[in-house]
Amino acid sequence: MCFFYGINKNKKAIESQMNLKFDQAGFEVVNEVNGFSHPFMPIILDKSPEIITGGNWGLLPTWAKNTSFQNSTLNALIETIGKNLSFKNHVNERCLIIATHFYEWQWLDPKRKEKQKYSIGINDGEIFCFAGLYSMWKDPETGYDKLTFTILTTEANELMVKINNGKKKMPVVLNHNHHQLWLQGEDYSNFANPYEVHLVATPV
Repeated sequence: MCFFYGINKNKKAIESQMNLKFDQAGFEVVNEVNGFSHPFMPIILDKSPEIITGGNWGLLPTWAKNTSFQNSTLNALIETIGKNLSFKNHVNERCLIIATHFYEWQWLDPKRKEKQKYSIGINDGEIFCFAGLYSMWKDPETGYDKLTFTILTTEANELMVKINNGKKKMPVVLNHNHHQLWLQGEDYSNFANPYEVHLVATPV
């Protein structure tokens, strides 16, 4: 799963590497965000792939009456998004979620009293993208639109199984040459079971 990630590059560095521009000001370097606070983070939408915009982590489907279950939609299992009530209407609303690392914890003893935190990324801190889905949700109380997203997960690779003490899920970290394939609607099953990408884990 993925509930904590970060972007240790500034706006200028992100724009340079992604060869895109932000559509708004205000992004600051953030080394760690907690999904349960539903942070506003940089993403790229399929309908406007020429810009970097921002959305809140935790997808709210269009039928949601309020934000009460947003903690349950931080991640979406890619193998079941076509059947899951929260995600099935958004399978073709694709986004890229910009990051440089995500965090996982490894328990060091059977009684779970000691644990090691790992920062996981690619190629020594290079920017990458998670595969995601998004929704433009209208708040029924205020009438305002709110862009929200979820990070897709799939079967864990060998490295992540080891770090996660046998847990079987990890976020879908896309290879750079697959960014456009994801946005353009490539069959999502091609990014699962597990999706192969070279990850590096660093103790922190």
